[in-house]
Amino acid sequence: MAGKSRRRKKGKRKFAAVMLFSVFVFLALGLYYSAGKLTGLSGGWRQDGEEQKARQEAKKRTQKGSGLQQDKTTNKSKTAKQEKALNQEKATKQEKESKQEKESNQEKASNQDMASDQAGNKLPASEDAGDAAQQRVQELLDRMTLKEKVAQMFFITPESVTGMGTVTQTGEVSKKAWSEYPVGGFVYFAKNLISPQQTKEMLSGIQDYVKGQQGLPVFLGVDEEGGRVLRIGSNPAFGVKKIEAMGKLAQGKDTRQIRKAAGYIAKYLSQLGFNVDFAPDADVLTNPDNQVIGDRSFSKDPSVTADMSLAYSKGLAKHGILDCYKHFPRHGGTIEDSHAGYAYSYQTLEELLRAELVPFQAGSDHGAAFIMVSHISVPKVTGGDVPASLSQTLVTDVLRGQIGYQGIIVTDSLNMGAVSEHYPMEQAAVLAVQAGCDMLLMTGEFQTAYEALLKAVQNGTITEKRIDESVKRIIRAKLEL
Repeated sequence: MAGKSRRRKKGKRKFAAVMLFSVFVFLALGLYYSAGKLTGLSGGWRQDGEEQKARQEAKKRTQKGSGLQQDKTTNKSKTAKQEKALNQEKATKQEKESKQEKESNQEKASNQDMASDQAGNKLPASEDAGDAAQQRVQELLDRMTLKEKVAQMFFITPESVTGMGTVTQTGEVSKKAWSEYPVGGFVYFAKNLISPQQTKEMLSGIQDYVKGQQGLPVFLGVDEEGGRVLRIGSNPAFGVKKIEAMGKLAQGKDTRQIRKAAGYIAKYLSQLGFNVDFAPDADVLTNPDNQVIGDRSFSKDPSVTADMSLAYSKGLAKHGILDCYKHFPRHGGTIEDSHAGYAYSYQTLEELLRAELVPFQAGSDHGAAFIMVSHISVPKVTGGDVPASLSQTLVTDVLRGQIGYQGIIVTDSLNMGAVSEHYPMEQAAVLAVQAGCDMLLMTGEFQTAYEALLKAVQNGTITEKRIDESVKRIIRAKLEL
C-alpha cells in the first residue's frame, strides 16, 4: 500500500518536472523569436518576412518608376507643348519683324520719294530753316553790285562771254571774262563736249573759279532729254547708253521707266559736272503733224504728260540735277517753228488751262526749279503777235499769278527767229525782264543785251527791286546745289 503510494508521488513529481520544463522551453522559444535570434523555423519565418518586405519595396520601386515614367512622359508632353508654343511665338515674332521691315522699307521708299520731291520743291525743313535761308539769300544779294545782279540774270554760251569760236576748256580767258561779266549760268552744246575727262576739267575749272570768287556756284546746263536731243548721249566718246525719245518710252505709261531713264541721264551729267538739264519737255502733243516737238513730247494726253514730266524731274533730282519744264505755254500744238519765226497757238486761256497748261501746273505744284517760256504767240490771250517770253500777260499774270509758280522763269533762246527777226536784242532783253522772266537764255549779242538791261535799271525803266526779285530766286536755287 505504502509502495503504491510512493510510486504515485514519484509519478506526480515527474509530471510536474516535465510540465515545468515545457513551460521553460516555451518561454525560451518566445524570447528567442521575439529577439529575432531563432535560427531554425523562426529563420524561415524571418526569411518569408524579408521576401515579403522585398516584394513590397520592389512594388514601391515599380510604382515609383511608373510614376517617374509618367512624370517623364508628362514632362515630355509639357516640353513639346512649350516648344510648340515657343515656335509659334517665334514665327509670330518673325512675321511681325518681317511686316515691320516691309513697312520700314515702304516708309524708306516713301521718304526717298518725299526727299526727291523736296529736292525739287526747294522747301525748307522748318520755318526757322526757311528764315535762315532767306537771311542768307539777302546777305548774298546785299554783297552784289548792280552790275553783278544784272549779270546773274544771263544764262549764256561760254563763247558769248569769251568771244572765242568754240570753248572746250577753262583757261585764263574764260576766268577773266567771267570776272568782268559774272553771269548766272553757262549752257553747253555738243561742240563743247569732246570727252569725259575734257568735259570734267572744263566744267570743274569754271565752277571752282566762280565759287572761289563769288561764294556761289554757277549754273552749268545742257539739253539732254533723250532721243534726238542728246548732247552727250549721242557722242560715243562718252560711253553712255543712248536713251530713247520720251514719246517712245512713255507709250507704256510707266512712270518708273521714265524716272529710271532720267536718273540714268542725271547720273552721268552729275559725274561730268553739270547741275541743270533743260528737261523735261512738258509739251502736250496736240498736233500730230508737229515736227519741232514730235516724239520729244511724252503724250497727247495732258494728264499722262504731267505724270511723266514729274517722274522725269524726280529722276533728275535723285542725282542733284535741276529740272526745267519747257516750253510754256505750249509748243506741241503749233505748225510753225519758232526757231525760224513767229509760231502761233490759237487757244483761249481757258482751253490752255484745261489741256496744255496741265503739266506746267503740276510742275509748279511740285516745285520745278525752272520753267522755260517759249516764243509762241497766243493772240487770243495776249491780243497780238507778241511772243510768250516777252508777254507780261502770260509770264506774270498766268504763270506767276494763276498757276502760282515761284521758281526761276527762263526764256527760251533769245536768238531764235521768233524774237531775233522782230526785236533788236537790247529791246528783247528789257521786254523779257519787264514781262517777268528771271533769266535770259543764250542771247546772241550778250554784251548788247547786258548793257541795255543795266541801262534800263539805271534810268528807271526797270526798278532795282524788280531785279532783286529775280536774283533772289537765282541765289536760292544755287544755295541748294
